[in-house]
Amino acid sequence: MNIWIAIGLTAVGCYLAKLLGLLVPAGVLERPLVQRLAALLPVALLAALTAQQTFGDGRHLALDARAAGLAAAALALVLRAPFLVVVGSAVVVTAVVRALL
Repeated sequence: MNIWIAIGLTAVGCYLAKLLGLLVPAGVLERPLVQRLAALLPVALLAALTAQQTFGDGRHLALDARAAGLAAAALALVLRAPFLVVVGSAVVVTAVVRALL
C-alpha cells in the first residue's frame, strides 16, 4: 500500500508545482536573472542526469564502457558531427568496450 501513497503524493506534488508556476506574476518571469536561470536550468539538469547515469552504479562510482561512450560522444560534439553520428559513435564505442571487457 505504501507504493500507492507515494504515487498519490507524487501526483499531488506535480499538480502543486504546475499550479505554483501559473500563480507566479508575469513581472517576476520577465526579470533578466529569472530568464537566464530558466535558460540554463535544463542544461544543468541534463548534465547532472547524464553524469549520474554514466558514472553511478547504485551507491558506487563506476568507470566502465558507458564512460568511454560518453567520451566518444563528447569528441564527436567537439568535432561538430551531426547528432546521429554523435549517438552512433557513443553506441559503437560502448559496445566495443563492453565486448573487450
